[in-house]
Amino acid sequence: MKNKQPRKRESAAGRNNHVREGAARILFLAAACVSILAVLLITLFLLVNGLPAIAEIGVFKFLLGTVWRPGNDIYGILPMILGSLYVTAGALVLGVPIGVLTAIFLSRFASRRMVRLLKPAVQLLAGIPSVVYGFFGLVVILPLLGGRGSMLAASIVLAIMILPTVITVSESSLNAVESTYYEGSLALGATHERSVFSIVLPAA
Repeated sequence: MKNKQPRKRESAAGRNNHVREGAARILFLAAACVSILAVLLITLFLLVNGLPAIAEIGVFKFLLGTVWRPGNDIYGILPMILGSLYVTAGALVLGVPIGVLTAIFLSRFASRRMVRLLKPAVQLLAGIPSVVYGFFGLVVILPLLGGRGSMLAASIVLAIMILPTVITVSESSLNAVESTYYEGSLALGATHERSVFSIVLPAA
């Protein structure tokens, strides 16, 4: 009789854990579905309100037009598309190397104390509103460039904005690499730096 009571308690605890896990799974699934539904509704709203105007202007004139003069009923968004592509490419060129190198430093070179200091700073960057970044670019970065490099200023601001994502994803990938890769490289006579950059980083 004494042995049956602990088993009953364990089975009851197991059922409770199973119920909690099921409830959490349903909750997370519902949250994901709501997020997807919100994106779909926004897309549908934009299409419903934008397609009639695009059809009236003409798809090719709208997408390939180089002049934007709403007062004269001229709507060409090609410069905006190209500008967005240029700014995105510039942000990737500036932000990705810095983010990856920062992640390598946090994952393989920094001490635990340094990681505890830098991690909150990276998370703080992710919490700053985009309006603040834009104001910083307009007031600080653009004047430093002489007021002419607006596209470069936008690329710098966007590069700063993507740093938290690049650092977090890169660090997680680096930490997920099995230690046997690094240890095997050291066993073959490679230095710490070479093991990290030649073995761990490509594996990540």
